[in-house]
Amino acid sequence: MSMLTPPGMGGKYRITGDKYPRMRPHRRRGRLFVVVVACGTALGMAGWGTLQLIDVFTGGGGEASAAGSGAGCAVKSTKASPVPSASAAALPRPAQITVNVLNATTRSGLAKTTADELKKRGFKIGEVGNATKQYDKKVTGIGILIGPSASLNTSLPVLATQLDTAERRTDAARKGTEIDLIIGDRFKALNSQAAATKALTALTAPAPAATTKKGC
Repeated sequence: MSMLTPPGMGGKYRITGDKYPRMRPHRRRGRLFVVVVACGTALGMAGWGTLQLIDVFTGGGGEASAAGSGAGCAVKSTKASPVPSASAAALPRPAQITVNVLNATTRSGLAKTTADELKKRGFKIGEVGNATKQYDKKVTGIGILIGPSASLNTSLPVLATQLDTAERRTDAARKGTEIDLIIGDRFKALNSQAAATKALTALTAPAPAATTKKGC
C-alpha cells in the first residue's frame, strides 16, 4: 500500500495526481441552501403580516364583507321605468273641466277674452260675465279659483297651470264639478301658452320609481 493511500481505502484507490479524493459531501452548500430558504420564508411571513395589518387599519378585506351579513355592501340607487302616481292618474284633462269666467274688475271685456283663450287651450267654458256681489270689485290680486271640495287636488291644480299665482279656494257646499275663475284687479293675462303647457306636463308626468341594488 502506498503511503499516499488514505487509511481505510484498502488500496483500492490510488492517488495519481496532486489532489486528494473528496471523502464526504461539502456541507457549506447545504447550509447556504437552508439559510436562503429560511430567509425567504421569513420575508414571506413578514409581507403577509404587513398586508393583514393594512387591511385591519384601512378597513379592507372584501372577502370578509362578502361572508358577513352584507352591512358593508355598497348600495346603489337606480331609476326604474316611470310609473303613474295616484295623484297624476286622478288629474282630469282640460277638456274635462268646465270653467266659469267672471270679471270682478272695472275693466270691461276681460271675462270674454280670457274665456276665449281658455277655450283655445282645451278647457270647456261655462258662464261668462261679471262676478257676483260677493266678489265684485273686491278681488285685489290676480284672481281666485273656486271649486267644490273634490277639486282641490284634481281640477284646481290643472286650471292653476294657466294662472299659477291665483288664489285657490274650495266650497264644501258647492255642487257639481264646475270651477269659477274670478278675475282680480292685478290680472293682465293668462300664463303664456308655452309656460302653461310646461307646467301642465310637469303636473301630470309620472314620477320614476327608484330602486336600490347592493353592489356586492
